[in-house]
Amino acid sequence: QVQLLESGGGLVQAGGSLRVSCAASGGTFSNYAMGWFRQAPGKEREFVSVINWSSSITRYADSVKGRFTISRNNAENTVFLQMNSLKPEDTAVYYCAADTAPFRWRDSAYRRTDFGAWGQGTQVTVSS
Repeated sequence: QVQLLESGGGLVQAGGSLRVSCAASGGTFSNYAMGWFRQAPGKEREFVSVINWSSSITRYADSVKGRFTISRNNAENTVFLQMNSLKPEDTAVYYCAADTAPFRWRDSAYRRTDFGAWGQGTQVTVSS
């Protein structure tokens, strides 16, 4: 069972940038699509981005498209989310997650239930 640990969250002003990381251990990281979700207070956890095992395919939520970039380093078992032009509405706890099956890519929208391993989350706060 893969274990995930996020880091890199913090407080940033609107318009600023932040990069969050997720380190994986205990599994074959390079075989799985990896995703980022976020959850704001009082709201449901929502999809942000996903990257396939070889970094050849990525997908983003409309709300972050053009501002966020997902990437991964399979040699270091790490996935990243570079967040630029941050807005106050990006404030949330950010979670990384690993797909439940290796070498799988969904043509339909990714949901929480598509991911079987989750990190504990890292807080990102964007001040106005």
